[in-house]
Amino acid sequence: MPIRILLADDHTVVRDGLRALLERQPDMAVVGEAADGRDSVRLAEEQSPDVVVMDIAMPNMNGIEATRRILAANPHTAVVILSMHQDESYVLRSLKAGAKGYLLKDSLRSDVLEAIRSVSQGRSFLTRKVSRIMQEDYVRQMERRNLDDSYDLLTDREREVLQLVAEGRTNKEVANLLNVSITTVETHRTHILQKLGLHSVPELILYAVRKGIIS
Repeated sequence: MPIRILLADDHTVVRDGLRALLERQPDMAVVGEAADGRDSVRLAEEQSPDVVVMDIAMPNMNGIEATRRILAANPHTAVVILSMHQDESYVLRSLKAGAKGYLLKDSLRSDVLEAIRSVSQGRSFLTRKVSRIMQEDYVRQMERRNLDDSYDLLTDREREVLQLVAEGRTNKEVANLLNVSITTVETHRTHILQKLGLHSVPELILYAVRKGIIS
């Protein structure tokens, strides 16, 4: 049985390149493609892939949030993050969300294939470059002190609202998208700003860019 793979990346060129690489492997089959995080969650539920290859910066829902949701619904699926972000906070947040592998987009093709095979067998996979990032003192200190990011204080719904507001959507648009009242969206916005220690929407957008929630 080939490894069934779902590709999630908002760049068609990246997905096409990955599909071409994976379809040449006798032990791999691409079962779906998603161009945003929300779509990847829906497709993962429909297809139950063995492995999801996931980008971080995507519209509608970022890859880290999508990873959390996919794994909550399908614990047997393994996620490999394929990102251009090499900042340790992205790596840590991805692994915390349950990703089993983390690759940078400048990785060798052989690394991509090895990562997919490794995680499909339940093993973790980090490239040497990512492992080095993880070993930096800053990360060890953070883990020793068990300092959680303020983002972890947000509920699932607040994270959704944060991303949509940061993408420039109005309260009315967010309310329609999430099927809630405008008052509910305003309440979520207030809570998000309070929890993150921010004072305005521009600050919230800067925060979202810094965190890789939007690009």
